Amino acid sequence: MRKLAFVTGAASGIGQGIAVALARAGYDVAINYSRNDDGAAQTAARIAETGARTLTIKADVSDEAQVVDMIATLESQFGDRLDLLVNNAGTTISTPPNKFDQVDVADFDRVFAVNVRGTFLVTKHAVRLLRAADRADVINTASIVGLRPGPQPLPYSASKAAIVSMTQTLAGALGPNIRVNALAPGWLEGEWMEGALGSNYERLMERRAKATPLGRCATVDDVAETAVSIATGMRFMSGQVFVIDGGFAAVT
Repeated sequence: MRKLAFVTGAASGIGQGIAVALARAGYDVAINYSRNDDGAAQTAARIAETGARTLTIKADVSDEAQVVDMIATLESQFGDRLDLLVNNAGTTISTPPNKFDQVDVADFDRVFAVNVRGTFLVTKHAVRLLRAADRADVINTASIVGLRPGPQPLPYSASKAAIVSMTQTLAGALGPNIRVNALAPGWLEGEWMEGALGSNYERLMERRAKATPLGRCATVDDVAETAVSIATGMRFMSGQVFVIDGGFAAVT
């Protein structure tokens, strides 16, 4: 019987990459998204191409009522067991960290609502399905800026630090049958860092690549490969934050 994975924030980027990689690794994959209908349809189509079963659920992970309905829909379609939960849904703002005093409180709260409360709520309501599996996994998407300063806005960095702490706390609370780990991508090629770096994207990414032992910045495929490796192996690893940056943080 194929295992079941559920990936939030899977309409694009890291979430889409992880969802498709898990399908290729033998999982049936249900996905969540909040706004990007076309992106979610693309993810579902790519999953279906692998022969895996899939389900697409539109919901705001920061809204508990929507999360409850989402998990109920997942259970009605796939049964009362979940092998892997990937909490990837996230958002940010454009205000650079040196202008943190210009951040509107509503924007700050929204980042924490999606990134932190969303991870909590989905895990809270999915845990009974995870416990029904012989052994299960939770993988949370953190970030290197949750561990050290970076160019990302203060609310985003602080929210990812909270994800690191939540990962460690949940690893203790849910063991031994459920492992909880986190992904911490470094500078990632693509739209996310383009938004953070603006017109300096090409120049700064090239400079970062030259300072990285493996000679380039991270890609979505790198993050997806790490998620699959955690889910399908590394059975004695829990409470860990896997930094995916080609060694940059280790040498600088």
